Amino acid sequence: MANREGSTGRRETCCKLGRVADEYALSGLDDDLVSYWTGTGDEQYSTRELARIVNRRILEAAFEDAGVSYKDGEIENTYRLLSDDDVTSGTRVQTRNELERDGVPVEDVESDFVSHQTVYNHLTKCLDASLATPSDEERLERAEEKLGALQNRTEAVTGDTIAQLRRNDVIDVGEFDVLVSVTVTCEECQQQYTVRELLEEGSCGCSD
Repeated sequence: MANREGSTGRRETCCKLGRVADEYALSGLDDDLVSYWTGTGDEQYSTRELARIVNRRILEAAFEDAGVSYKDGEIENTYRLLSDDDVTSGTRVQTRNELERDGVPVEDVESDFVSHQTVYNHLTKCLDASLATPSDEERLERAEEKLGALQNRTEAVTGDTIAQLRRNDVIDVGEFDVLVSVTVTCEECQQQYTVRELLEEGSCGCSD
């Protein structure tokens, strides 16, 4: 996708988020990010929420570049179909194919999507924004990211090991998937949760 505006000197030394903001002409984005991140109460957004906002703006700009008209809520739903974990692979492929047919370079767009860690780095390193202390939600996000990365790593290593054993005829197994699930059990109330469930709930059954 061609740049709409030339990069500024600041952008040349900025991060991925700065680059895509220039590329998609997301004017006012930096001010919005700082305002949303450092707000108070319901007006304060987490970096994960901010990443979704940035990515939806990227997708919206790509629609406009391709001359694709859209209805209210369509950008949000399309982004959900491209990114949410609970969307089936078939639905995601169908969504990508439809976007490609409409002239939206979906692979380029998806590669330009940013993570919440990228948003955090942009806020703190490029924009010099800061919070007095991390919010509880930020702490939970960092914990989820750390544990998720560990789980993904375990799945990848396990899958590679099984595939190697199969190639060497050490084991006989057909096409397979590897799923790693960690369960947390409270010894007081005996309730069991996956790590994600516990982080989302914020408490076990003892609080009921």
